[in-house]
Amino acid sequence: MQTSFRNNFLSTKKATSALTRLPPAFVALLVQLLALCTMLLVANTLPLQKLTMFEWAVLQGVTAATISHQLKMPIWWFLIHLIFTPALVATLALSLSPLWFFGAFLVIALIFGKTYQTQVPLYLSSQEAAKTLASLLPNKKKFSFIDLGCGCGGLLNNLSKIRPNGSFHGIEAAPIPFLLGKLQAIVSTPNKTIQWGNFWKHNLSSYDVVYAYLSPVPMQTLWHKACREMQPGSILISNSFIIPGVKPEKTLELNDFTGSTLYLWRIGENTE
Repeated sequence: MQTSFRNNFLSTKKATSALTRLPPAFVALLVQLLALCTMLLVANTLPLQKLTMFEWAVLQGVTAATISHQLKMPIWWFLIHLIFTPALVATLALSLSPLWFFGAFLVIALIFGKTYQTQVPLYLSSQEAAKTLASLLPNKKKFSFIDLGCGCGGLLNNLSKIRPNGSFHGIEAAPIPFLLGKLQAIVSTPNKTIQWGNFWKHNLSSYDVVYAYLSPVPMQTLWHKACREMQPGSILISNSFIIPGVKPEKTLELNDFTGSTLYLWRIGENTE
């Protein structure tokens, strides 16, 4: 009995681990389908025929959210699964034109880019983060700085004014933030540039300081990229998210509205 329980537990754990390696959007679809199958089973076995369509949708949302929690998906997926089906039923009841949904999807895609694939939301660095970062940068010596996923370029704009001796570069893949940042770069300080692109394909060897405000998911991959490409003595700084298993050289807590923390790692010749 105990052996059977242990084997079932290990099998479930392996299945969960395998699912978490799949693209998040695909896992979300599987969760919704599993919740739907569960609802069909419940509908055929329990006397719940008097429930309204919206009440069934709420049960579907709760079931999907519970499954996502069991799979240890990030908390935002729990909320998405919880409200997805009830919101869908509610909007269908309003008989809205499909063009509204297409428009909303288009706007979200233009603002957030391929967040569903990268698992990196749009985070904006605070003024306090800019001030603290500026204190870490050289006062007179020339240096190069890159912001990976620079959003609308607000951080770069602040830093380029505080440290005119630096060369500031940003790279962004989401269309609307890139365009806003690009326009701002054109009319602001000459020591700042922003380009469209995927920072994973951008070589980091020419930068003295690399800054990232991403999410917990890609930090291990970012560390491997930094160790592979960055020069000895250069600095990697992460806002809020640590690199698993790698102790930072310096930790700076920020007094901003999110209670963020800056983590700093110096790349060494023997860094792996």
